Amino acid sequence: MAQCLHRGNEGFGPSRPGPATPPHRRRRRGAAVLSRAGTDIAQRLLSSLTEEAMNPLKSPSSRARGLRRIGAALVLGLSAIAASAQFPDKPVTMVLSFPPAGATDILARAVGQEMSKTLKQSLVIDNKPGAGGNIGLAAAGRAAPDGYTVYMAAVTNAAIAAAAYPPQQVHLMKDFVPVAGVAIVPHMLVVPATLPVRNVSQLVALVRQEPGKHNFASQGVGTLSHLESEMLKAAANLDIVHVPYKGSSLALPDLIAGNASMMFDSIPASMPHVKAGKLRVLAVASSQRMPMLPDVPTVEESGLKGFRADNVFGVMAPKGTPPAALEALTRAVRAAVEAPELRQRLQEQGVELRFTPPAEFAKVVDEEFKTWARAVQQAKVKLE
Repeated sequence: MAQCLHRGNEGFGPSRPGPATPPHRRRRRGAAVLSRAGTDIAQRLLSSLTEEAMNPLKSPSSRARGLRRIGAALVLGLSAIAASAQFPDKPVTMVLSFPPAGATDILARAVGQEMSKTLKQSLVIDNKPGAGGNIGLAAAGRAAPDGYTVYMAAVTNAAIAAAAYPPQQVHLMKDFVPVAGVAIVPHMLVVPATLPVRNVSQLVALVRQEPGKHNFASQGVGTLSHLESEMLKAAANLDIVHVPYKGSSLALPDLIAGNASMMFDSIPASMPHVKAGKLRVLAVASSQRMPMLPDVPTVEESGLKGFRADNVFGVMAPKGTPPAALEALTRAVRAAVEAPELRQRLQEQGVELRFTPPAEFAKVVDEEFKTWARAVQQAKVKLE
């Protein structure tokens, strides 16, 4: 059975192959037969048309037409060969820019597991954290554009990195094409349960009373988690120091221990610690309250007008990926996102699954990049 795998020592392991010939091998054999048929057709057409085009009794214009027909025949033959290949006939890799146990990883594993059922192939999760998401972005963008490598994009984070970092070698909008939008995963502002504050106003007052004493953790330099805190810092005029980590899973232990005073983090990653009484939620960064946290105000409701960060996620593929592969991947994403059990399970964790078709998702990505370019400029965040 197809499944979602994790590259490395964590995650799901491969299932044992049965005694029967695996389906992907049967498909490869069929594809090989069809490819040979396409090759034979192309060769016969080429032979016939070459004889006609090279006929000395023909006029130059007739021979030119013959050469054009040769080119068309070759295109048809090659198209027949390409069309015969079954996609996918091997596992698909989904690259992430963040480590295991964070929101991106939780979402990718859940959606990837469902996608594998539709694709009838395993989906391998490949975590490549660091550099504000740029390491994973670059790895996915430089992969062969054959459909076998996709990227679970934290779009809002990528938009911030593009605006805050110097010009990047790989860019989400320029070097990828959209497969589909997947989810909205808002962040919430959390503090250690030992910190004597219960809302944003009290947090701001405490930090002002003790300038230079407090710091804030983030998922990494240039991430949404970082910029949200910078926006809060600028809006409230706070003297507070940034301590970056490589993802939630590494930052949360220090936050719980009181080594940091606050952090904007994803609901799926932080909520277990909130329920365990180790962290306290002060506000959500989304444009509206979350159904699972109806009594928790938004940051904007807490007094910081215009503070909104919905945190958009979607699947992208390297530019140049064949249309047939993109269509298959889009179908798999849609089936995954619309699976009732998965929707309910992730909604309970603070993830709003939302399928967005490729063309519409491209517009969403464009708008996120414009919005966060303005936010980065206003917050005066510039990263090296």
